[in-house]
Amino acid sequence: MKTKKKRIIFGRHPVIEALEDFQQIDKIYLKRDIRGEFSERLYKLAKEQNIPIQTVPVEKLNRITMKNHQGVIAQISLISYSNVEDVLSLAYDSGELPLFLILDKVTDVRNFGAIVRSALCMGVHSVIIPNKGSASINEEAVKSSAGAILKMPICRVDSLQKTVDYLKSVGLSIVGADLTGTKYFHDVNLSVPLAVIMGSEGEGLELNLIRRVDHLVKLPMMGKFDSLNVSVATGMILYEVVRQKMLNV
Repeated sequence: MKTKKKRIIFGRHPVIEALEDFQQIDKIYLKRDIRGEFSERLYKLAKEQNIPIQTVPVEKLNRITMKNHQGVIAQISLISYSNVEDVLSLAYDSGELPLFLILDKVTDVRNFGAIVRSALCMGVHSVIIPNKGSASINEEAVKSSAGAILKMPICRVDSLQKTVDYLKSVGLSIVGADLTGTKYFHDVNLSVPLAVIMGSEGEGLELNLIRRVDHLVKLPMMGKFDSLNVSVATGMILYEVVRQKMLNV
């Protein structure tokens, strides 16, 4: 069964049918102690479509709906996700330098919405997020983005590391922003095919991503505080990308 209000599908057969029909599902909540043929089928289909499954207590499911959910609820996505390779081809076909924004562990929906809004304004071709550990693309995120989320191609991938490796293999320069950066972002050539990686304010970039970047950059600071809101920092770096590109026109 579906409910428009909460944008969910619940019940074992409806959720499996939705997966088999390749409906856009953001996340699946599964009761912790469910085992057997159903859960095996569920995990197989979800893995094939890069859909995260979160095991939760029954109380969590009951807070979402008190109807007969049979231990499983699927959250319907507000958007259709894009494919990295397809976005890359479209950028080149349009005669543009590809510009990707990769978000590592950015979980706050308002920050996510603000980032996508800036990205759309600054000509980013796609925002790439992991299928686990990222902000939910819900109504609050869309509102925070002023609707930009509905216009921006968003790619959800199983592994950011593998995605970065792929982008490097096809010629993109990878720039990561982190407090441990050895260069200021404005000292790096950003007017090239590019992917910018931004991490959460609390944790920064994952070490496996830092090892893969071509340039690890930081923002100049004059105050006594050591970090900016991630959406503000992202906007500053993307503006520098645009500034450099305009100088090279």
